[in-house]
Amino acid sequence: MKNTVLTLQKQKEEKDKIVMVTAYDYTTAKIMDEAGVNTILVGDSLGMVMLGYEDTLSVTMEDMIHHAAAVARGAKDAFVVVDMPFMSYQTSVYDAVVNAGRLMKEGRGNAVKLEGGVEFAPHIEAIVKASIPVVGHIGLTPQSVNAFGGFKVQGKDVEAAKKLIEDAKAVEAAGACMVVMECVPAKLAKKISEELTIPTIGIGAGPDCDGQVLVYQDLLSMYGDFRPKFVKVFANAGETMREGVKNYIRETKEGTFPAEEHCFKIDDTVIEKLY
Repeated sequence: MKNTVLTLQKQKEEKDKIVMVTAYDYTTAKIMDEAGVNTILVGDSLGMVMLGYEDTLSVTMEDMIHHAAAVARGAKDAFVVVDMPFMSYQTSVYDAVVNAGRLMKEGRGNAVKLEGGVEFAPHIEAIVKASIPVVGHIGLTPQSVNAFGGFKVQGKDVEAAKKLIEDAKAVEAAGACMVVMECVPAKLAKKISEELTIPTIGIGAGPDCDGQVLVYQDLLSMYGDFRPKFVKVFANAGETMREGVKNYIRETKEGTFPAEEHCFKIDDTVIEKLY
């Protein structure tokens, strides 16, 4: 059954945890969809895990549209959320609506996600008025990494915690259908989840959010040596891939691949006539 804003809202009401994972291409999206995830996030994290950038800031609208469209073709049932990249919405409410529209029309997403709270409530409201579902993102917002001075847990003192609550409520009031909370203390995330009527999706925000999201390269141990505190490895796919490629290299060099069963046949009389 296709996941929609209505089914996801129902999951929160029934305390049925929402499962979100990233994907950036057709093949991976198809695997995630067949595995049964509720939501696929085409994150601007693709800048780091797919394009090799050191952060998300260099990702363009064209990058997001290209990857989102591929994911949409592979996702039959999952609800596809597409990140709005850096400077695609910060410049004006008008730009936010236009670029959100492109991600839906050209990228074939089911919703867009943008970072920020109170300050970007007008942008969220305008996009929602254009009949485009919006997912908010508060706490550690990677596009603001330079302003934060690095990737740090947010909301740890009274004023910062109050600001996060204010941001969450502003995002909901503006019409967002969900909100992602990143690197937020678990007890604070629990309080916010209880106070909001829309689903909350946590990443480094404890177990009491209405759902969880992870970058698939992290949960499958495919991306580098650094592992954030909030990541759990559920399968060592990276090692399996490396071992598979090493076996391919070995057998190719030994001449044991391709074997007879991998080859196409031709009648010997045809070959004889060529000499």
